[in-house]
Amino acid sequence: MLSHLLIKNYALIDELELSPDRELNIVTGETGAGKSIILGAIGLLLGNRADTRVLYNPEQKCIIEGTFGVSGYRIERIFEDEELDYSDTCIVRREISVSGKSRAFVNDTPVNLETLRRITSQMMDIHSQHDSVLLGSNEYQLEIMDTYAQNDERLRTYRTDYQSYRAKKSHYDQLQTEASAMRKEFDYNNFLYEELVKAQLQPDEQETLEQELTILENAEDIKERLQVAYEYLANTEQSVIDFLKTTVSNLAYISKLSNQYDQLQQRAQSSLIELRDLADEISIEQDHVEIDDTRAETIRERLNLMYQLQTKHQLKNVAALILLRNELGQKVSKVLNLDDALTDAKAQAEAARAQLQISADSLSISRREVIQPIEIEIGNLLNDLGMPNASLKIQAETGKPTSTGTDTISFLFSANKGVKPQQLKNVASGGEFSRLMMAIKYILTSKRSLPTIVFDEIDAGVSGEIAIKMGNMMRHMSHSHQIIAITHLHQIAGQGTAHYFVYKDHSAAKTVSRIKKLTLEERVNEIAQMIGGKNPSPSALKNAREILKQRVAPLAK
Repeated sequence: MLSHLLIKNYALIDELELSPDRELNIVTGETGAGKSIILGAIGLLLGNRADTRVLYNPEQKCIIEGTFGVSGYRIERIFEDEELDYSDTCIVRREISVSGKSRAFVNDTPVNLETLRRITSQMMDIHSQHDSVLLGSNEYQLEIMDTYAQNDERLRTYRTDYQSYRAKKSHYDQLQTEASAMRKEFDYNNFLYEELVKAQLQPDEQETLEQELTILENAEDIKERLQVAYEYLANTEQSVIDFLKTTVSNLAYISKLSNQYDQLQQRAQSSLIELRDLADEISIEQDHVEIDDTRAETIRERLNLMYQLQTKHQLKNVAALILLRNELGQKVSKVLNLDDALTDAKAQAEAARAQLQISADSLSISRREVIQPIEIEIGNLLNDLGMPNASLKIQAETGKPTSTGTDTISFLFSANKGVKPQQLKNVASGGEFSRLMMAIKYILTSKRSLPTIVFDEIDAGVSGEIAIKMGNMMRHMSHSHQIIAITHLHQIAGQGTAHYFVYKDHSAAKTVSRIKKLTLEERVNEIAQMIGGKNPSPSALKNAREILKQRVAPLAK
């Protein structure tokens, strides 16, 4: 339940704190006093969108914080799914900055709005006048059925199977589309693939062949220049090596006279060794150089093939051609194995569809089993609420699978004897809608472990004895759920275990909405004003006291 609410810098509220009673909380006040503002702030905690227009002081951020007691409501799994720390006391906070940026926190951990909505939807339910319009939608009617049937687990199973089926069906459909296109392209792709396979391309082959061809095309010149280099080094009477040998000999002689010449002699000796080694390698390279026109022509043909393939496919090198060959190979292989892939994908989609049907049937059976109990319970409650001839009929039709099952649910309603039930949006007046919604909320409270329920003028369009009975129903609901009821009816206000009054304070330069918890005597006066106007008569005051005394009486059957 909601144990504490803090609102700062929101709309006409500079700062407001509220600690609701654990049972039936009544909220009253004149139209425009700020009751809807408080609901708007609570809506932010439930994940509604917001902008800077909600700021009372545009230079300060807005903070809405709710403290909820959630022990025993079995919502630990949601916290686990969202990787949030769970505790029996949950603090939810929304902040709207001056720039309009919104942030949400659950137990001081930042969360996105989707996570916030998922968590707070298990803590609080707000019924507003908009819900009367919502009641006419088939989707909302289906939600009512599932809540009454306690289908949470069945729905979770169905949606898992539904997502699995959609994924597998989408894969099969996509494969069919791809198969049609790939079959059209198969011959061309296969021709290109075989051409590249026949080319037997190897990585780095082009660079190696280009280098070899350069040598072959210049073999005579290379051979001649290597010969000249060798001759100058080692094969003439006045070669470099002969001169260096003389140098080494002279340095060896003088190094015997003084060791200060040893280093020069050693360096000369090393140079002589290096030059002899160089001459040998030049000689070997000279022997390796061959003038081979046949080999050169073979390489030219090979390189021309590579250049042609690169031009044909608009690629820059052999590596890109090899990559294309592999891609074409995969496409060709995919087509060759297409029938097997399609068969396998179709089998998986059909198996998923069969499993989905099992889940859908289970959900449908559960829904149909509660149709009659709901019709009977709603009928009895409507009779108690002054509509003895009213009837609710629920139609269920089966169609294609959707995210909520294969059922389409329609609530048909008639408020009068002899009138055939029709779609709600066509037949119900405001007061009838209010009583029907009250009856629906009443029967659902025993089916949901929802801590807090907020009623925003659910009593619209009713009065007198009917209002008394609606108040009794709210009080009964408050034994298992915390109820916060915004009302204009004294019959309902008198049933509360706590009464809050919302009013506008004009004492400062800017109007502020405030709320106060009324004492017993203040409650008498407020209820008397609801009965008889701003200056209640003694009889209105007496009536108000009687109403407050009756709130401890046994609930109406």
